[in-house]
Amino acid sequence: MNIVVCAKIVPLASVTIQIDPATKRIIRTGVSQELDPQAAKAVEEALRLADRHGGSVTLVVMGGEDATVGIRSALAMGATAAVHLSDPALAGSDALGTSKALAAAIRKTPFDLVLCATESSDSYTGLVPGQLAQLLGIPPLTFATALTVDGNVVTIKRQSEGGYDTVSAELPALVTVTTGINEPRYPTLKGIMGAKKKEIRKYTAADLGLGPGDVGPAGARERVLTVGRPPARPPGRTIKDEGDGGKQIAEFLAGLKLV
Repeated sequence: MNIVVCAKIVPLASVTIQIDPATKRIIRTGVSQELDPQAAKAVEEALRLADRHGGSVTLVVMGGEDATVGIRSALAMGATAAVHLSDPALAGSDALGTSKALAAAIRKTPFDLVLCATESSDSYTGLVPGQLAQLLGIPPLTFATALTVDGNVVTIKRQSEGGYDTVSAELPALVTVTTGINEPRYPTLKGIMGAKKKEIRKYTAADLGLGPGDVGPAGARERVLTVGRPPARPPGRTIKDEGDGGKQIAEFLAGLKLV
């Protein structure tokens, strides 16, 4: 089984994300980055499937040259190889442009299953997996809390209000995994040393057959108009209990239609 994992390299969780006021993009230059913890869940699930069924796990990442540190982390976990889409022409791509680039890269290698995080931990749009499945012409199975493959069929469990929904599709397919699906393994020293020898293929937009109308700011179909902080939280109401505190609380909750 050939499994592709689409991952993102994001600023460290300890880093306060800054927005460039001119471009409205996250500032990544000079910022310590790591493999997205959400994507690490997808990598771990792919590795478990490969352990059970055999095959390869290929990481696909779009990002600048400094994304290599996160790519090496996935390779140290056990991923077979990686594909790095790195080109100034890709900078400023929206979700659709990103999906086009990822889809073009995935088509260059045989695959049975594509795994993604439900959303990235820096922008949280959650748009790419669905667009990617559409571009690849494969069914998307989303919000997986458990994942199994039996022959040519992939089955997931998706949490619902009444318990779990069971959803299946024939391979090839795309699956998005939730944070509760597993606990990613820590790379071993052997894995870390071995990661330095594993292949990282690099592609530019031209290598993928993509031009300014497909990716980058010119190819974007969505645009961030303004960025600002949320309004300050209004002050709370203090209730002084002079024998009627319970009544005041009840009236307050009733005014909010909570009782």
